[in-house]
Amino acid sequence: MKSYAIKVYGCQMNVYDAERLRTAMAKEGFCEVSVEDKPDLVMFVTCSIREKAEQKVWSEIGRLDARWRGKGKPLIAVVGCMAQRLGSKFMDRFKSVCLVAGPRNLGRVPSEISRILKDKERVLILDDPKELADLDCPPLRRENPWRAYITIAHGCDNFCTYCIVPYTRGRFRSRAPEEIFKEIDLLVSDGVREIILLGQNVNSYGTDFKDGYRFSNLLKDVASDKRVDLVRFLTSHPKDFTEDIIDVMAENPKICPAINLPIQSGSDRILSLMNRGYNVEQYAKIIEAIRSKLEDVAITSDLIVGFPGETEEDFQASLDALRHFRFDLVHTAAYSPREGTIGAKMKDQLSEEEKYKRLNMANELQNQISYEINLSLKGKRYRVLLDSLPPKGEGLLQGRTPTDKVVLVKGTPELLGNFVEVTITGAEHWCLRGRLEKILN
Repeated sequence: MKSYAIKVYGCQMNVYDAERLRTAMAKEGFCEVSVEDKPDLVMFVTCSIREKAEQKVWSEIGRLDARWRGKGKPLIAVVGCMAQRLGSKFMDRFKSVCLVAGPRNLGRVPSEISRILKDKERVLILDDPKELADLDCPPLRRENPWRAYITIAHGCDNFCTYCIVPYTRGRFRSRAPEEIFKEIDLLVSDGVREIILLGQNVNSYGTDFKDGYRFSNLLKDVASDKRVDLVRFLTSHPKDFTEDIIDVMAENPKICPAINLPIQSGSDRILSLMNRGYNVEQYAKIIEAIRSKLEDVAITSDLIVGFPGETEEDFQASLDALRHFRFDLVHTAAYSPREGTIGAKMKDQLSEEEKYKRLNMANELQNQISYEINLSLKGKRYRVLLDSLPPKGEGLLQGRTPTDKVVLVKGTPELLGNFVEVTITGAEHWCLRGRLEKILN
């Protein structure tokens, strides 16, 4: 039996793609091992959202290529966004790279790898942005048995000026509802209790359908499945976030009151340069509507600092936005120019020193806000699905509150997969500490 290892970088969609690739590779007759076990092939599921993510891949492939030149293995396959963006450059640089495939051609990867190992060929499969050759299998080989991601749409048509995604993942296409329901059926039969719906912009779902079926309809239908205990989703785009989504969430307790709504900047001028399609006032109205209808909702966001031309005044507007909206958590990033995007060609690029100075200031402010919010939850009780062991902390188990906050409790691994009642006893800016009160099922 041929062996392979898989390394995953980037977002939850890449995690989902990797889990489906694992499932498909098993069907193709491959055995998964670790990189240290010297497999026949190592597969990289790659991300291009920032330069740092790409540098990690280049470095790791270089290390494995040296091993290949000495021992004849492993061969290397590169799939995903970075593969689509850089294509044949991987093969030009490393002779060990035998396959490069874009994210819209994952369905061809397992069989092509089998053929490559047999015939000793090298294969380049770049995407047509309008076509899709997806994997036709659910993610049954998951690291987490009780929660599962499901992509509900591919690609993106927004073309934010800083973002490489439309160029690497292609045009927007919603998956047919029946495909999603079939996948959910297989997942719950496999023991999944929590479903996370994924998309570059989940609330754009169905805008390419002619029958009027939209994200709120899908959300309601998924929550109506009695076998599904929890439903989450990410990520949402402010310009497409409509009140019918809020109404469906308010009516269905299975849908967790947690929303990721990227603001990206607190400056209307910068938002316009980013081609985001909304201003701060419009964004504020969405936040007001969410908080008026959803009790105890948690709102997280994304923020980019140091976008080309961002003045001190623009940056201060972003800090003001953090103070005003008081997000539960913010994923911050210093602007990273991506070749091929409009932003990379803009004048007035900021220095790395200035960008990271601003990033540190934004992080310091937001960490304090997150800590204050989390500390205010001390004494509250939540129903939590214990679903994993934390990266650090012997004797601890990890789950998430309905508001998607990580909570750590003392317990033994036998409790994993159970819903429990937890009282919050402490907080950090990134997580909660809790005491297990009782097992609920």
